[in-house]
This record gives sequence, C-alpha cells and structure tokens, in this order.
Amino acid sequence: MSKSLSIEELAAEVQEWVQAHRVVPANGQAAEAISERNIRYYRTLGLVDPPLSGGQRGFGEKHKLQLIGIRLLQAHGLPLRRIRELLFGLDERKLRELLHRGAREFGGATPATAGLDFSRPEQWNVTPLVDGFLLVSRSGEPLPPATLRKINDLLKTSI
Repeated sequence: MSKSLSIEELAAEVQEWVQAHRVVPANGQAAEAISERNIRYYRTLGLVDPPLSGGQRGFGEKHKLQLIGIRLLQAHGLPLRRIRELLFGLDERKLRELLHRGAREFGGATPATAGLDFSRPEQWNVTPLVDGFLLVSRSGEPLPPATLRKINDLLKTSI
C-alpha cells in the first residue's frame, strides 16, 4: 500500500484486516471496530505517527501497520501504555513482522507476541546532546564518546 489514505479509508482498511483475521480486543477493553475517533485518540497518546501531510489524505502504510499492531496487542489484553512502549520507534519492517506473526497466530500458528517479553522492563539509554537534543536507544547501551562527539559536532554545524 503506497497510496495515501484519508482517516476514513485508513480506519476501513484496518477494520477489514482485523475482521478478516478475527482479531478482537481482550476483555472488552476497547471498541471492536476501529474508527476515526480511535485513530485520533491513539494519535494523542503517541501510539500512531502524525499524518504525512496536513491534507485530507496523509496516512500511509506505516499508519496502517501501527494500528494493526495496536489491535494485535490489545487482543492479548495489554494496556495502551504498554503497547506504546512496545511499538515506540518500530519501523515498517518490524511492524510488518508483527503483523505477519499476528496473522499466523489468529490463523492458529505462532503467537504474534512470541518474540516480545512483556514480563521484564526494557532498559533504555537517554543521552543528552547539544542544544536540548536527546539521543534515545532501546539497546540500553551507551555510545562511545567519539561517536557522541561526532553527533554533537554535526548538530552544532547544522543548527
């Protein structure tokens, strides 16, 4: 899907996918249907990236994958706060992997969440940079000082 979608079209495509794969939020924690209102709410929580453009058709493939990822994790009973932590910073490739695992799971194969460990917290590393910038890493490992100097130098010359 390289086309640009309106919020209505995005909601319809995601709803079609979750219905086709029989993905339903656990414990009635969310409405069964994906709506424009859900998408706007998820945007305010930081679960879905902003539209690519300010016009009527600013949503794309990554937005669709993010929403399907949210729905898959809701089907496992996870709260939105935890879903945001798990999906934060994932690129389209990682989101697509989650979608494919989810499609297999709801078709009777490996769970979509098999590679995710919900029981232990992640260790993030936040490094302050120049002019109020921060570098955030999911690996929990700090960067070597020489690399940090190069990043700071690059920021200084481009600001």
